[in-house]
Amino acid sequence: MYILMTSILFTLVVSMLVMMVASLLSKKMVIDREKSSPFECGFDPKGSARLPFSLRFFLVAVIFLIFDVEITLLMPLAYILMLTNIFTWLCAGLGFLLILLVGLYYEWSKGALEWME
Repeated sequence: MYILMTSILFTLVVSMLVMMVASLLSKKMVIDREKSSPFECGFDPKGSARLPFSLRFFLVAVIFLIFDVEITLLMPLAYILMLTNIFTWLCAGLGFLLILLVGLYYEWSKGALEWME
């Protein structure tokens, strides 16, 4: 019991010491006005907040996120190949890929994937 208490105390002391040293080393020594200003997406933080935003960039980003999530939903298909019937696995995989391809064709036909007009 004594060894357990001393090891816990030693761990706490060492971790507190490491946190204090890291806190002291990470302090900014020189305060610069430009470095302390917020920076987001390349926009000037001191300028107008009512600048027009490219809707096409937003649509491409949303399409990327949707297809990225759908690809991650395809990953378990490789894992369940050994656990299920091959016909069921094939139907589920092809059905999911068909939905993906129909969505891609729809986005393509609406012109959402065209970056330059």
